[in-house]
Amino acid sequence: MTVQKGLVLINTGTGKGKTTAALGTAIRAWGDGQKVLILQFIKGAWKYGELKAVETLGEGNDRIQIRPMGDGFIFHNKDKESEEEFRRKTELAKEAWQMVEKEVMSDAWDLIVLDEINYAIHFGMISAGEVAELIQKRPERLNMILTGRYAEQQLIDLADTVTEMTLVKHAFQKGIRARKGIEF
Repeated sequence: MTVQKGLVLINTGTGKGKTTAALGTAIRAWGDGQKVLILQFIKGAWKYGELKAVETLGEGNDRIQIRPMGDGFIFHNKDKESEEEFRRKTELAKEAWQMVEKEVMSDAWDLIVLDEINYAIHFGMISAGEVAELIQKRPERLNMILTGRYAEQQLIDLADTVTEMTLVKHAFQKGIRARKGIEF
């Protein structure tokens, strides 16, 4: 039996759809009988639609799981978020990273989605170097998807497929609030 080489995909850019595309791939893999783990670095405080959908898919089997490990948005500037609050969120990201390392090396999954990890790297909560190292030493068959704006060049260079979503127009620019079921 030959071992299939796992792929590394990155969904990045200023446009919408990075997580949605990753979840679509996750559902495709699940539908094909694969085991899928979705680890969300920033999301956690809100109840997003994808949580309910993935939890429903996973009922009765453990082939798909989603674990929100953050507590919401990161605003690393003095006007919106204190340094103390940022440190607390950094600790959550570090705890999430420990779980990522354990789950990646467990060889229990066919696909692991690291949702919004690029933000955690961009804001200095996790280093691109340690992510790159884990990608290189992961089980050979494991597929991974990394999402979020600001993908680091080091990770882009390691990836097999990189997709950049580009913002052309967004309803928020017209003062339209985020819609449940569409944006969360």
